[in-house]
Amino acid sequence: MVATATNFLDSLDQRVEEIIDACTKCGDCVAVCPTPGAAGFDVGDAAAVATGVIDILKTGEGPEISAKWANSCCGSGFCLSACDYGINPRFMLAMAQRALRQTEPEQDRRDTGKKAFQSMSRGVRVLSRLQLSPELLDRLSPSSHPLSTEPPDLVFYTGCNVLRTPHIGLLCLDVLDRLDTRYEVHGGPANCCGILQMRPGDSENAGKLGYKTIERFIRSKAPEVVSWCPTCQIQFSETVVPSKGGENSPFDMTMFAVYLAKRLDELRPMLTTPVNKRVALHEYPGAIGVTEAVIELLSAIPGLEFVDLKMLRIGYQMTSLRAAPDAGKKLLAETFQAAEDANVTTLAGVYHADHRELVAHENAWPFEIVNFMELIGESMGLHREDLFKRYKLMQDVDAILAASKDTIEQNGLDLETARDVVLNGMLGEQLLPIDRTLHPSSK
Repeated sequence: MVATATNFLDSLDQRVEEIIDACTKCGDCVAVCPTPGAAGFDVGDAAAVATGVIDILKTGEGPEISAKWANSCCGSGFCLSACDYGINPRFMLAMAQRALRQTEPEQDRRDTGKKAFQSMSRGVRVLSRLQLSPELLDRLSPSSHPLSTEPPDLVFYTGCNVLRTPHIGLLCLDVLDRLDTRYEVHGGPANCCGILQMRPGDSENAGKLGYKTIERFIRSKAPEVVSWCPTCQIQFSETVVPSKGGENSPFDMTMFAVYLAKRLDELRPMLTTPVNKRVALHEYPGAIGVTEAVIELLSAIPGLEFVDLKMLRIGYQMTSLRAAPDAGKKLLAETFQAAEDANVTTLAGVYHADHRELVAHENAWPFEIVNFMELIGESMGLHREDLFKRYKLMQDVDAILAASKDTIEQNGLDLETARDVVLNGMLGEQLLPIDRTLHPSSK
């Protein structure tokens, strides 16, 4: 039977009922959550907050503090090991958010999801084409990698937004090539996980998009899907896949860094060029195992010294702190200051969304800012120019358009559309001011 959006909605409802039946309202998941402290609110009685969340799941209504906790969830994942009753509290809060959204008009929810998807698609299309020739763009396009009739070893799933910083995706493919891996590439807006529809409560269209992408994974006959984006990984592994077969899924889904660390014995002999740098990591704990995998990979690079800045660990990437923007700004400012105090030469980010924010600050600090894949590539003799960083550091729309004139013409981009996306989707996408004198004080 072909899965449909109705199957998805029915499955979500059934899983919610299972949570309601299993939850003892002990509040252990509330007690370990770092979000309230970072966002500046007190949950009070943890058991009462958990009880309120169950009320929300039952009726769509509950205590204000329970709704606030659910809506503020930044996906840190500490709750995943806190429950002794088989519940995924992170999924429970996602369903509480869904229940709260159901009180809003259906058309409004659909319009919000549609607008977010269109904005994302436009930004991805334009920014990727500012940086890549049609030939390189094709390499990161869905199912673009030519294969024999044999099923691939894996699907490399980019998600949508990594195409805004395409050098990261290309480096991943370069490393897979060195490891002699047969793969297909899936990603971009045509292979969406559905999170932009899920957030405002358009569960039906979220299910349609997620199921459509899963069907493409299945048709590849690859036993493993290796994903780059933590948002997509969480959306698929915790929401979509369990609602479409769960334990019977024909593929495993793994984050790219975790996959690469599993193949470190094969990768290590290729890490031949010393990278004599003091490197700190800008990281988030929510994608389980990724930080540990990245540290293991960086530690295998000859000459590289890893420095633990011992920062607060919260969220799964920078954008997951959207409900606590002040906490996000403070954490980022403190990370930059700690990196300077530790005399690092390099601050390495993990994810593409973080990279888009981080690189704009490079000129204000005495260290370079890169993605961790660039350090792996450097040791392997692989290089992909970070044009996104080059352009964002210009902080000048006209200069950026002039520098990307050739790719604009090659890809047939409308100049005014490109100007608008650069202004609002690149330069305007900035959480923390570039001027460090405007950063929140850590004192």
